[in-house]
Amino acid sequence: MNWTMTLRVALRALARNKMRSFLTTLGVVIGVAAVILSVAIGDGAKARVEATFASIGSNMLIVMNGSSSGGGAMGGAGSMPSLTWDDLKAIQSELTAVKDAAPVLRASAQVMSEESNWATSIQGTTPEFLSVRSWPMSQGACFTQADVDGGQKAAVLGQTVSDKLFGENANPVGQVVRVKNIPFTVVGVLGKKGQSPFGQDMDDVVLVPVSTFQQKIQGGLKNFIQGSLVVSALGGDGNVVGGTCDPASEPTPDALGAAPAPRIQEFVGLFPHGAFGSVCAADYAPFLTDAVATIDQACAALSP
Repeated sequence: MNWTMTLRVALRALARNKMRSFLTTLGVVIGVAAVILSVAIGDGAKARVEATFASIGSNMLIVMNGSSSGGGAMGGAGSMPSLTWDDLKAIQSELTAVKDAAPVLRASAQVMSEESNWATSIQGTTPEFLSVRSWPMSQGACFTQADVDGGQKAAVLGQTVSDKLFGENANPVGQVVRVKNIPFTVVGVLGKKGQSPFGQDMDDVVLVPVSTFQQKIQGGLKNFIQGSLVVSALGGDGNVVGGTCDPASEPTPDALGAAPAPRIQEFVGLFPHGAFGSVCAADYAPFLTDAVATIDQACAALSP
């Protein structure tokens, strides 16, 4: 029997059982479509989650002030000012595994343009903040270190604030907005970030130089930082930390130098991005080794 005869026999069998043939074909089509759809939905969800974490900054560490305790009242992290500007300088200059570090001081205020106003979050920071957060500009440019040193009244608007004050697709660069009735010149607009994993609109923000923030908006605590620090870490090869963790890459005591592994693991638990699954202890081994050494030196200096 040649192939033509086989084909004829198959077609006759299909023609005699049309309903069975139709249902079989329908089942195959539905099964294949379901598999394709499931894979597409899974890939799309994975890409969305990865994009969300990337928008936050997958290699970012948040350093917060300490907790308070007095008169029987206990406060959580951030309730007691303990970070100083000297701490920031030390992190930037002495920790070799740190790429960038920036302070973040926050306040809420009404921002006004000539035709509209909007209540938003005002953040005092430095130009390194955009590098730590992997945040590009969509229009204009960020203020410079010279603006920070000179206390210039420059502002970078988040996309939501720009849309609310000047309308969608507008270019507000060069316009003047008022924060607590103080005029600021808009020097740039941040790229759109969207919502954070907690539902917060990350584009609803205005960035100003940290020195201007302290002088004009909220004041400060002299040598103490009334906010937090954001830090981007470097991997062991000098590249920014990223990707996923291989359990085999967890550091050993030898890999961490003189710092004992249990202390390193204790530090890892303090870093929020460990919960995101985007970093592991091995990524932060150089950073943590320097951190332990710095803390040991500080404790020795304070010991009587």
